This record gives sequence, C-alpha cells and structure tokens, in this order.
Amino acid sequence: MAKIHYEADGAVSAERFIAALTDFGPRRPELWRGLDTKFYELHELGDTWADVTEGTDIFGGVWAREHYDWSEPGVVRLTLKEAVDFRLGTVTVYRITSRPDGGCHVAVDFQRIARSLRGRLVGVLVSLAGRRRFAAELREALARLARLPA
Repeated sequence: MAKIHYEADGAVSAERFIAALTDFGPRRPELWRGLDTKFYELHELGDTWADVTEGTDIFGGVWAREHYDWSEPGVVRLTLKEAVDFRLGTVTVYRITSRPDGGCHVAVDFQRIARSLRGRLVGVLVSLAGRRRFAAELREALARLARLPA
C-alpha cells in the first residue's frame, strides 16, 4: 500500500486553489503537469463534484477514474472508482486552509492499494519518493497558478 502525506504553501487564496483543483476545463493539464492529456476525460460534472479519468504515461500508462467531491468547505476528496492497477474505494484528501498573508496551505493525504504487479511497483516508488516529488509538483502548481491572471 502506498500511503503518504505531503504539504505545500502558495501565494494564492484557498478559494483560488480549490477553483483550480476543481477546474476540469481544457487548461487543466497545463496547470497540473503530471497529467497526460491522452488519459484525461471528464465524464460528468456537478456543482460540487466531478467524475473524471486522469493519468500519466509512466510504465505504459497509469490511470484512475475518480469521483472528486468539494462539497465540504476547504476539502477536496478524490475516491477511486476505476483503475486497472489499484483497488477501488481508496481516498485522496486535499485540505486547503487560508493563511493570514492571503495565500494558502495545502495538506494532502494520498493512498493507493495495489492490485497488479505494476500497481505494486508504483506503490513502492510512491512510498520511497512520492512525498518529495508530489510536494514539489504541488509547489510548482501553486507557483504556476500565482503567475496566471485571476
């Protein structure tokens, strides 16, 4: 099982970060560079939820269909609905809080349980290097978002 916690701070408001995290429009892969456009598909979108497939091209393509839910203030929860390499039902939670300087703090609890050899390999890599890599990617996304016009 891959289970990690990582955090980052950014110069954008909590509301703006949540809006970017839950923006499933065409610029999503531009902001979230770890996403490969060939695996990205928005299936359904509601007022406070989305059903979306996202993935990356590592190891021949690792993807997941997840239900995003942002109905709870300051929290975005991703529940795994479909994946070849991971067990369904695992949850990734983003907790976003405002900072006094107008920026935000993002804390992420990420979990995946493997159900294939490739899933186990990804799980080992995430357990060993995921915290540092994902935190760096989150900091980069926050910096990109701060550079974009509001």
